[in-house]
Amino acid sequence: MVNSSNQPLHQPCSNRSLRALDALNFALADVRDGIGPFLAVYLKTQNWSAANIGLAVATSALATVLLQAPAGALVDCARNKRLIVSIASCTVIIACLIFFFRPCFACVIAAQILAGTANALFSPAVASISLGLVGQQYLHRRQARNEAFNHGGNLGSAALAALVSKSFGTGAIFLLSCFFGLITMVSALAIKAGDIDYEQARGSEMHDQEGKAQAVPVGQLLSDWRVLVFALCVLLFHFGNAAMLTEVGQELADLQTSLSGINPGVCMAACIIVAQLCMIPTALLSGKYSHELGRKPVFLVAFLALPLRGLIFASTHDPRLLIATQILDGIGAGIFGVVAVLIIADLTRNTGRFNFTLGMIATAGGLGAAASNAITGYVVSMHGYTAGFSMLAAISLFAAAVFWLFMPETDIAHGKE
Repeated sequence: MVNSSNQPLHQPCSNRSLRALDALNFALADVRDGIGPFLAVYLKTQNWSAANIGLAVATSALATVLLQAPAGALVDCARNKRLIVSIASCTVIIACLIFFFRPCFACVIAAQILAGTANALFSPAVASISLGLVGQQYLHRRQARNEAFNHGGNLGSAALAALVSKSFGTGAIFLLSCFFGLITMVSALAIKAGDIDYEQARGSEMHDQEGKAQAVPVGQLLSDWRVLVFALCVLLFHFGNAAMLTEVGQELADLQTSLSGINPGVCMAACIIVAQLCMIPTALLSGKYSHELGRKPVFLVAFLALPLRGLIFASTHDPRLLIATQILDGIGAGIFGVVAVLIIADLTRNTGRFNFTLGMIATAGGLGAAASNAITGYVVSMHGYTAGFSMLAAISLFAAAVFWLFMPETDIAHGKE
């Protein structure tokens, strides 16, 4: 495909491919996010110690963090993005079968490494397919739709997981994930390969006379101070956010002993459902307003929702208010899932490094989340929940200030690049 005028090319995309991408995002919610919450419970029923369970859970997260940037680089180089999603889905299916049939320590650790590797591939591959299908101009709509279907999939898979667990036991949830993994593979392959523009999918929309575009060196990419500032902002965002729901769950468990009628499992499920329900409309609105108003004011809302949420958690122990406050989590996460990808696409326009940068930023977020859980757990154990939530609120407020003061608008329609 040659463009002698050196203008961005936007290949027409079929409705079949867009519908297949919808199905992919819906099914992927269970494949990518559905294993972790149930693994610890399942391993406990297999008489694992708390220390070994913690090690197993951490293994997948560590593998994902370490491999996200290399996975993004791989997706940038690979022409067959659909095959990457299919291989990653197959890898998760193998991991789930190992969990179900061979829950010994060595096997589970190996399976967690497989699952963590697959998780590192999913996000850049799906984002790349989306960009390759619709182009930079319409990515705000597509990413909003991706996130809406993803959160809808989380709700649906959670309901099915509860039903399957009640009827057949916790282990059967992994077989359910295998089923969703097969749907993910079929959906990925249902996307027409010819609809995905390879150069467009890695952020190289400008073609030369020979129809080729070379990726910029990584060093040149990292010399862009906006990329580094945004990585810092994402790290701080996850530092302030990641431990909040974990600590709420522990607080609800403690409240069970002092308040009659409190079921911590039901309350935690309610927290997740409230947040996911809010994420769906928030994601759709984020795509619309980030295009109309710019990325920065919309993303700032996500940052400001965090300290408010932390302050409410610090000031109340009422389970009903703790659950209701998850509306703010839905707003923050709903915006983040859409606008962060748009900002990265803006920053990497014409670089050929869209997916590498996506993985690098995700690594920063993973490091922030790990620090959040480790440090907050220590603060709570020493000084209580109020101190822990107050610390997270302060970090979140600092993150909002850094983003507002140092991160420029990246959408060229609303500010300077």
